[in-house]
Amino acid sequence: MQKKLIALAVASLASGAALAQTNVTVYGVADVGYVYSAGGAGRDPVTGLKIPGNNKFSGLAGGGVAAGNRLGFKGEEALGNGLKAVFTLEYRLNMDNNSGVGNTGGLNARQQFVGLASNYGTLSLGRQYAPGFNATANNDALEATDMSIQSDLSVYAGNSITPNSPARYNNAIAYTSNNMAGFTASLIYGFGETQNVFTGSYNDKEVSISDNGQVGVGLNYANGPINLDAVYQSRQNVTLGLPRPIPSTIGIGKDIEEWYVGGSWDFKVVKAYASYQALDDHNSLGLINDNNIWTVGLSAPIGNGVVGLSYGKLSVNNRGLPDGESWGAGAMYQYNLSKRTALYVAYTYFNNDKYSVPVQTQVAGDGTGIGALGESNYTFGTGIRHSF
Repeated sequence: MQKKLIALAVASLASGAALAQTNVTVYGVADVGYVYSAGGAGRDPVTGLKIPGNNKFSGLAGGGVAAGNRLGFKGEEALGNGLKAVFTLEYRLNMDNNSGVGNTGGLNARQQFVGLASNYGTLSLGRQYAPGFNATANNDALEATDMSIQSDLSVYAGNSITPNSPARYNNAIAYTSNNMAGFTASLIYGFGETQNVFTGSYNDKEVSISDNGQVGVGLNYANGPINLDAVYQSRQNVTLGLPRPIPSTIGIGKDIEEWYVGGSWDFKVVKAYASYQALDDHNSLGLINDNNIWTVGLSAPIGNGVVGLSYGKLSVNNRGLPDGESWGAGAMYQYNLSKRTALYVAYTYFNNDKYSVPVQTQVAGDGTGIGALGESNYTFGTGIRHSF
């Protein structure tokens, strides 16, 4: 009996030692708010006549008003000589309509990757953030939320340098350097793996699997009150799955290139932000219109919280039509009840001319239905956010 107890104790200690080698963290964000949004209904696409009344949305938004809802798991295992295995599994949640992990025909993954980290940096494989995601989040007075001016302008314009899903690459291999005197470099390539829509074949005689690949390069400098970001991203050989040489005959099959510069400076009493980005679509078909976006903003601590103000403008270069513009302004105040829990209130306003794109606040009606060409719209949101 005594030998059995000793054996069980040794097995327990061994098991504990094995578990201690792998550190796993569960984390997430729970954010639900009330949203009211309204804007002009626009014009009938056939008759061109103005549609009477307004587009409106009133209800709860549980996909994240002040922060994207998520449930995540990340961990690492020491392999010796400074080498570690690392992983992240992070999934989207919509708390208002009970959708998210395993509930909508897919896992709705924000990130899913595994890799190796060492003194030379981190190499990882899977679905991952491109450099534009973190860069835009770093330099936004409204913290790149769904109420953010830069976030809304960039995602409705079709840009991949945005704090939204287009800045997450599937089938990606990425490298991120360690911090070197304030500088961090990042590289990512997402394999296109495009199937031929006619045959379903991966055969490179039918269509190259490099078509619709994505590449991103980023450089960040963060030192004291200063943060600076520079990003280049490209969607390559945009073919829509058509077999070659068809793309070249209909004006597609070329790259969509983007670049971004942004920065912030913390003066303690106030923090200033600015960014500029541009998109150049080399396809004559005009899959996405060329555009540029600039933003400015300020944030400042007030009481037990932070207030943020932001303004931005989108200029669209249309093919065969006059150029278009959209602009927006917004404000948000977050009151911290604790380090993890905050109340917030926010307001945004957008104005779109008839040659631009229908920009709106993303959480107004699950991203559709409020914005219209040639019209303005506004959104009010208030709610609670908890991080764990």
